[in-house]
Amino acid sequence: MPAAFRTVSDHLYNMSYPSPSGLSSAAAFGSPTGPAIGSPFASVIAWLDNLSATVGAAFSMLPLAAQIVFAVACGLVVGSFLNVVVHRLPIMLERAWRAEVADATGQHFDDDGLPPRYNLWLPRSACPHCGHVLHAWENVPVFSYLLLRGRCSQCKARVSLRYPLIEIASVLCAVASLVLFGPTGTALAAFGLCATLLAMSAIDIDTHLLPDSLTLPLLWAGLILNFGGLFASLSDAVLGAIAGYLALWCVHWVFKLVRGIEGMGYGDFKLLAALGAWLGWAALPQIILIAAVAGALVGLVATWRGRMRFEEPLPFGPFLAAGGALTLFLGTPLYFALGG
Repeated sequence: MPAAFRTVSDHLYNMSYPSPSGLSSAAAFGSPTGPAIGSPFASVIAWLDNLSATVGAAFSMLPLAAQIVFAVACGLVVGSFLNVVVHRLPIMLERAWRAEVADATGQHFDDDGLPPRYNLWLPRSACPHCGHVLHAWENVPVFSYLLLRGRCSQCKARVSLRYPLIEIASVLCAVASLVLFGPTGTALAAFGLCATLLAMSAIDIDTHLLPDSLTLPLLWAGLILNFGGLFASLSDAVLGAIAGYLALWCVHWVFKLVRGIEGMGYGDFKLLAALGAWLGWAALPQIILIAAVAGALVGLVATWRGRMRFEEPLPFGPFLAAGGALTLFLGTPLYFALGG
């Protein structure tokens, strides 16, 4: 790892987590940051660790500018795919729900006008207004949007600004992961976490839903990675998952008993549980504080400007995701300020 990366990464990472070493060697599985785990699991993790170290060492030999360019390119490609996930996954889930209801009740639903085979890979990307199938040059992240001035090349309908914003946000996450964690498996895992949070945030804004197909794999990924103490010890990760779920579950039921309405969705419970599994229980108070303050400010401003009614629900997932991402990169100064 370049010295510049090591200095920044170690300084920030040590603010919160017990070890910045990532998925350490097999010996680490008997250390305080990881439980003793026998073969073959420990052997697989050790092999992945050696592979990550080898690739990281080779990557670190590249000039810093080349590393940044690579991170930007990866961020653009992943961001483009996230746009597909944000647009198509809710449609896929609704289709699956309709099929289950139709099988159970015989109820008929109107055709949605989309091809029968519709997933994250097929059909090819097309304009949602006129159906124009995008050519390769129309599908280049960010640059195509700028070249076409935010409009479809055929029908001239305006393309949502969300597409380039998600791609730019993905680039920022990729570069931040590389700069703060260096060319390591930790950086790759951090970027994967941020990319998933980005997709879930956009879906929650559109639909007020956090799909289980994203939250649950994210939770399990955090627990698996922390077998080796990547971001937290396994015990802290398990406690984080439990405490994250129960914290918002309690808020949900208190709000329901007092107000008679549901103030929190079950997807929020699972998302905070996933963040606890990744970052450990000590990160949860800061994540919740950031999410609550940011959500309150956005809600008040939106209400004051007439963008939403006072009683209108506000998606909480994006604020939890923001709290999780900030805690990932900046550590947990709140925990240490309270004597942790």
